[in-house]
Amino acid sequence: MSSKRQTDALGVPVTSQGNPMGIEIERKFLLRNDAWRAEADDGTRMRQGYFAGPRRASIRVRVEGESANLNIKSAELGIRRLEFEYPMPLVEAEEMLDSLCEKPLVEKIRYHVRHAGAVWEVDVFTGENAGLVVAEIELSSEDADFEKPAWLGDEVSHDPRYYNVSLVTHPYCDW
Repeated sequence: MSSKRQTDALGVPVTSQGNPMGIEIERKFLLRNDAWRAEADDGTRMRQGYFAGPRRASIRVRVEGESANLNIKSAELGIRRLEFEYPMPLVEAEEMLDSLCEKPLVEKIRYHVRHAGAVWEVDVFTGENAGLVVAEIELSSEDADFEKPAWLGDEVSHDPRYYNVSLVTHPYCDW
């Protein structure tokens, strides 16, 4: 497997979806039922926390299985935002989650589900957000076409209550 960074025709670094590095285009949906589970992988347990501070961006630490990342995401509403992610040592991420991040932490199990050539991420939240289940798809453009699985419900991409950073200050259990 090559470690060479992907670039566009002009040599600009791009993400796996072909977006310029630092741009995330993501749509988020509720689910109608559990039919997605038949096609899901085993899932990965995640724990993530957010640092307090200016609201121009969210800064989070995420432990995903045995790896960890520092993530910085712009605070705009909508499906297109700036996003930067950097790997970090697991032990340091755990310390930050325990000592520096706002509580409650956001805890969930993320499943990957393939449908019509796309990979959906289905997050089943636990802890203070137990009962919340959302599906996300990353796209190459804001107007990209994709096939919606039958198990997909209403879109909540523009509802800030469903942003992970919002689930810290307004957990699902309080809705």
